[in-house]
Amino acid sequence: MAGKKTAIITGASGGIGAGLVERFLEEGYNVVATSRHANRKLTTSSSLVLVDGDIGKEQTAAQVVEAAINNFGTIDVLVNSAGIFLTKPFLDFTTEDFDALISTNLLGFFFITQRTVKEMLKQKSGCVVTITAALADRPIAGVNGSVSMITKGGLNSATRNLATEYANDGIRFNAVAPGEVDTPMHRNDPNDSTLQPARKRATVKDIVDAVLYLTQAGHVSGEILNVDGAAPPRRW
Repeated sequence: MAGKKTAIITGASGGIGAGLVERFLEEGYNVVATSRHANRKLTTSSSLVLVDGDIGKEQTAAQVVEAAINNFGTIDVLVNSAGIFLTKPFLDFTTEDFDALISTNLLGFFFITQRTVKEMLKQKSGCVVTITAALADRPIAGVNGSVSMITKGGLNSATRNLATEYANDGIRFNAVAPGEVDTPMHRNDPNDSTLQPARKRATVKDIVDAVLYLTQAGHVSGEILNVDGAAPPRRW
């Protein structure tokens, strides 16, 4: 395992997160994967460590970073894939909805990214890619995700600011902003033309390819890469 790069991937229980784990292993990385119930169906490998935990809890972040350092020595890549997305009319959102979104989408990002960056500063290099949402900047009529987008838009802003803050330390920050993706999260959504006219849903591979590009593009930082099939900014 010596000499291999190490990636931490959150939200690894399925969908995009599980796809990221498999692809990073194929690319020769050591991987520390975490979710509430880390997917035991993932490829068995001496290069893979699974950590169960709630990403919205600081203890989970501590355990994940400790696992990466103790098993592999460094952290080269962090992919913040954990996230939840709730849609309903603005007036129907509850305090419980808001708290759940903040815990997973924002506290989850904050705890794991802060601890990871502390380790990356020791080696003066690293890459953080966060999965956000195209809807944060490209709202679509009928997709009522305003409160969810408070968190996703905040992550976009944090990504740009952190890219500037750590530019001189060799640490890059970027985000992938998917549109509708063919995962269990969207599998029951109506397949009509109001969301992405005349276009099919993105696949997990589409999102994974975008993450890998940002991981490998050494001179790209502070970018929000929309992967939404060129959905229009507003579809009235």
